Amino acid sequence: MEERDINIESPEAEDSCPEKDVEGQNDVQAEENANESEELAGEEQVEQRDPLDVALAEIADLKDKYLRSVAEFDNYRKRTLKERAELILNGGEKVLTAILPVVDDMERAMENGQKTDDPQVLREGMELIYHKLVKVLEAQGVSAIETDGADFDTDVHEAVAMVPGMGDDKKGKVIDCMQKGYKLNDKVIRHARVAVGQ
Repeated sequence: MEERDINIESPEAEDSCPEKDVEGQNDVQAEENANESEELAGEEQVEQRDPLDVALAEIADLKDKYLRSVAEFDNYRKRTLKERAELILNGGEKVLTAILPVVDDMERAMENGQKTDDPQVLREGMELIYHKLVKVLEAQGVSAIETDGADFDTDVHEAVAMVPGMGDDKKGKVIDCMQKGYKLNDKVIRHARVAVGQ
């Protein structure tokens, strides 16, 4: 009898364990299914709300970037206008500072001119001042336009007279210069006024 009790108890014990395992597995699967369904429902809610929220957030971000860009451009525009105005007002400062010593020389020459009656001394003084002024202008990038024996060029010359009967070798050539022309860094700032052979 003892063996039967043991045998009987054993099958019952074996039968009772699988039932518990199956119930435990069913509970775990039920929980997992519930979690998955909650996650899916949450994702569906996120997907349903997400496009609008994302669009609104993107609109706010783009609006902020736009306003910042407009403000930066406005500041840049104001700054460049101010710099340009200062450049126009004070742009010639370098040239004028360079010319001031020539003005000083002219003042000294006029004072000394009253003390002497010798025209040669005055002429030499004027030539020195002229050469000094030419050097100052060359240092600033100003150069005279060559006209002696040059071909007439409308880019740098202005014809004020046509001289007929000069011969074929003088046709289209500069005969005489009435007023010198000047360039500033290869840009014509004053055309040379010339007479041209015809």
